[in-house]
This record gives sequence, structure tokens and C-alpha cells, in this order.
Amino acid sequence: MSPDVRPVTEPEIADWLRACRTGFLQPPVVSEELAADRLPHFDLPRVQGAFEAGRCVATYRSYTQQLTVPGGAAVPANAISNVTVSPTHRRRGLLTRMITVDLAAAKERGEIVSTLIAAEFPIYGRYGFGPAAWFTEWSVDVARTGLDPRWSGPGDGGRIDLADGEEVRKFGPELYDRFRPGRAGATDRDERWWQVNTGAAQVGPEPWKEPFYAVYRSAAGEVEGLVVYRAEDSGWSDAGQPDTVLEVEKLIAVSPAAERALWHFVCSVDWVTTVRTGRRAPDDLLPLLLPDPRAARTVTCADFLWVRVLDVARALEARTYDTPGTLVLDVHDPLGLAGGRFRLEVAPGGAARCSPTGLPADLSMDLGALGSLYLGDESVLRLMALGRVTEVRADVAALADAVFRARRRAWCPDMF
Repeated sequence: MSPDVRPVTEPEIADWLRACRTGFLQPPVVSEELAADRLPHFDLPRVQGAFEAGRCVATYRSYTQQLTVPGGAAVPANAISNVTVSPTHRRRGLLTRMITVDLAAAKERGEIVSTLIAAEFPIYGRYGFGPAAWFTEWSVDVARTGLDPRWSGPGDGGRIDLADGEEVRKFGPELYDRFRPGRAGATDRDERWWQVNTGAAQVGPEPWKEPFYAVYRSAAGEVEGLVVYRAEDSGWSDAGQPDTVLEVEKLIAVSPAAERALWHFVCSVDWVTTVRTGRRAPDDLLPLLLPDPRAARTVTCADFLWVRVLDVARALEARTYDTPGTLVLDVHDPLGLAGGRFRLEVAPGGAARCSPTGLPADLSMDLGALGSLYLGDESVLRLMALGRVTEVRADVAALADAVFRARRRAWCPDMF
């Protein structure tokens, strides 16, 4: 018999968490205390599982999220997380059954896009998702940067102080809320996020390991940046010198001065010979902040945040655009939830109107291509070259490319 796919009940949460950990190749051990801690933070009607012979063999969860779009607005999104299928039940259509129900419910609720972070690239395109924000990670050879080894702090009147988790929970939410509107792809952080990411709440059986926190304050005393980092002791070199790798977990800043100072700070910590930047925006300022940008070697460049549009008209009206113009888009949805033909009219100043239309199409695309274009990171011309977008009206692609592209590349700072 086919597994029973349905919402999870309270007594099944521990089994669901065990299946989730199994799917992610983590130790399949879940205590009653951990299950009880997680339960209040789940919207149970949006937590699905596949059950066979009394055992959970697939997991799926969604929740409402706020996604920043070009122009700084935050739109309601259906965030998908904790998607697993046990290795004994692969290729049986369990994900399709769960995601189809969830996306239809999200559209009914009025969430205009759905988001996820794909563990594997080939899976989600068939459900209408497209990669909308990428990341780059650099490895910085500190000795080669050319930074002043005598640097002892910002020279602009600001200062850098170490902090602890309790302090970060006080000033962090306000700092992040100032940062988020300036970067398409950023998502909201609720109180639970700050508790989990500062060690005040536990999300797994593994013990919490406290990181280092450093905060930049302007000359006026205002918090303008925060870096979270850990140190990996690699021992001592043959020359008798310490050889430590500093791993940046998070770095956000609301001013160029704060960003420069925090990167200089992590590159100046004694004993540190290498700085790993973590997942940064592909157009991050870091390499060019260094006197020798080649000291920052790219070690990873990959897709991260995927977007699926659930309501084309509302989604395209929610963001702003730098180039005015009118386009008629023919959008094909593999699940039949959001496809159709739409007229997008962008006025000078960036505001847009979008509505269904019967006019002839200028461009034809699948919904995944629209998801990739939505945050302004992808190029219409590049998707045309890949066969993902078709130019129906001659010579309209260049205009479409200018309309959709944003000033800065999209970036999602957080895993979810």
C-alpha cells in the first residue's frame, strides 16, 4: 500500500523529527524534551508526513515568511523547510504529494511566492521554482591582504566591541530590520530565530557551542554592524607559528564604514592566518576592500534561495524596477496554479501595474524562469540563451532584461 500522506499530530512529532534527522543523515535520536520544545513553534496543519506501518518515512513543513524584494518591500512568502524522504521510500512521489497540497494552500492563504533552499539542484524546477539568489564564499589569506598589521581599530571615530548572546538578542533585531530592506532576498528573523542563533534555545541534541560576537558602533554610539565568528585551531606551522582559521558565520552592516571595519577586524585577530567568509552575496565588497583583492580566493559559488511565484500579478506589482517599460508575459506553470498571460507596465520611478491580459505575448517563459528573474538577479538574455525564455516579439528581450535587473545582486543571509 502507498504511504499515508497527511498533517502530523502532536504525538507524532518525535517520530517526524527522527525521520527528518534521518533524511539529513543526522543521528536519528530525538528526546521527549526536544520534541516538546519544538512543538510550540510548528503550525501543525502545515507540517506533513508520510506514514507507513506506523513509522514516518517522509517529512515536509512550511511557514509564513517575509521576503524582501527589489525596492525594499517585504512580501508574504510560503517558506518550505525540513523536506526529507527516507532512503527506503525514494522515487514514490511522496514529495510531489506533499508539495502540491502545500502550494495550493499557500496560494489560497494569499502568500504570493514560495521559497526554499534546495539541497539538490534538479528537484524543484519541476514544481515551478527557480534559483533566485546565489552566494559566494571566499578564503582569505590574511598575510597576503596588504592590510596594516598594526591596525588596532577603526579610524573613523567608531569602535568595535565584543558582545555575548544576551546583548545580541537586545540590539540584533533592530539592526537586522534596518539592514533587511536594502537587500532583495533577505528574509525576516523572528524572536525564535534570535534565541536559536544565540544559544538561548536548542534545536537538536548536539550541545551549543558559543561563537564570538563583535559589534561596530559609530562615533555617535549607534550599532551599525555585527559579525559572528568561530575559530578552528589548526595547530602550529613547521615554522613555529600559529595557524588558525577564522570562520565567519554572519556579518551584516548598515553602513560601508561598519562593513569595512568588521572585515578588517576579523582579518586582524591574532593567530588567524585564514578567514573563511561564509555564504556572502556574489557582489560582496570584501575582495575589493583588501589592498590585494587576490588574497580572497573564491572557494564556492552556488545557488541558494529558490523562488516560486504563486500570484504573478501581485508579485510583480510588489517590487520596483529601475527601467520603465511595458511587457506582456506568457507564463507556463507546471502545476497550473499561477500561469497565464500578464501585462506588466512599469512607470518612471519604478512602480508597476500588472494584470491578466489577452494581448499578444512579448516573452514566453516557464514559472521557474520567472522565479529566477523575480529578485532582479538573473538576466533575461541569459535565460534566452539557455532556452528558458522565448522572445515572441522581436527586439523586446533587451528591454525586458533592463526592466527586471536590480541594482544589487539578491542575497539571502540565512539558512531555513
